[in-house]
Amino acid sequence: MRGTTGQAVVACLAGLATVAVLAVSWPSSAQTEDRLLARVRQEQAAYLATLKDLVSIESGSRDLEGLDRAATFIAGRLKALGGEVEIVPPPADMTRLEDTPPQPGKTVVGRFRGTGTGRILLLAHMDTVYDRGSAAKQPFRVEGDRAYGLGIADDKSGVAMAIHAVAVLNALNLHDYALVTVLVNGDEEISSPGSRSLITRLGGEHDAVFSCEGSDASDSLRLATSGNGAALLRVKGRSAHAGSAPADGRNALYELSHQILQMRDLSDPETGATLNWTVARAGAARNIIPATAEATADARVLRVRDWDLLESRLKARVARRLIPETQVTVTLERRRPPLEPTPASRAMAAHAAKVYASIGRRLRVLDRSEGGGTDAAFAALKTKAPVVEGFGPIGAGAHSDERESIDLRSVEPRLYLLARMMLDAGSGKLARGGAE
Repeated sequence: MRGTTGQAVVACLAGLATVAVLAVSWPSSAQTEDRLLARVRQEQAAYLATLKDLVSIESGSRDLEGLDRAATFIAGRLKALGGEVEIVPPPADMTRLEDTPPQPGKTVVGRFRGTGTGRILLLAHMDTVYDRGSAAKQPFRVEGDRAYGLGIADDKSGVAMAIHAVAVLNALNLHDYALVTVLVNGDEEISSPGSRSLITRLGGEHDAVFSCEGSDASDSLRLATSGNGAALLRVKGRSAHAGSAPADGRNALYELSHQILQMRDLSDPETGATLNWTVARAGAARNIIPATAEATADARVLRVRDWDLLESRLKARVARRLIPETQVTVTLERRRPPLEPTPASRAMAAHAAKVYASIGRRLRVLDRSEGGGTDAAFAALKTKAPVVEGFGPIGAGAHSDERESIDLRSVEPRLYLLARMMLDAGSGKLARGGAE
């Protein structure tokens, strides 16, 4: 920002920060004199400025130009804080899913070395679900206690949270950690095909993983997320004239309908696994018996082992066909594993609740998924270290255009929580896990 306009924006953001601080009722005890809390309060205007810059960069998961701009911006901020920074392209042997673009976005990795003993990994993602051009109709704006913008809740506020947690500790010369690694990927919204292996590897190299996806209105942290995937059902039949010779055909649409109906009861309330058919396609013209048909189902599990059980049930069902001479195949695409609670993550979350209580806040710890999946699950695949999700601010309306927003009153306590947890985990005060 330059000149009068830039100064006015900064002044406006500073004013908003003051309003947001006053809106939070902090205890008038010794906690208000804590150096870290005082510094967090000073950081809020800078946080808002960073958030405005991030939201103003359109970075949909398939917008390589925008993703590169976002990666360059984030890398620059991490370098300015003293980090060893690299921008990592997707590997040649990356995972290929049904909807993976030819080239997913890159991943920014910044490393900060300190004098403590603990290694902490911070996760966030820069990509959004929105198409290029959407920001013209929904620019960053502040209304009362809320800030609005595309991707602000999912997950640009989390990116800014990771950046400014490091900035707060730097400003106080607090480096009571062996290593803090900030990882921001550009393909989370498409199930992280290019970054998942890197996230898993780094998860196994750190003693604690704090993921900066946002919290819900309950002001919570999460120990569990859903594994999400897709069941891909394909039918091959034979075309024929629908009016004069329908019996010569093998109607793929009929067979597809039969298969969907006989697989409509594969959700399992006892385990939390769900399978819901959501998309179907068949036929090209009204007067042709369709030779091909396909359908897709949304699949979710709460335990890694339930993927195998669901896949075996799918394959058993497709063996029962309605129309002879049709070919039916089903594939279960495991897009993201579930994050499951562990003793280590429960202990870490319990400590976080005590930290939050010290500033007069109540933290909910959620140990059962409510349906969403995140990259925290990839970080947990090959480690015994605690992995905790939801360190971002309180958000709402993700993936919903004009309703996507964050609660500005939550920025200060959330930033304090993350910075304190980084210090406590990094200094060795907390029991840590390790790679398998």
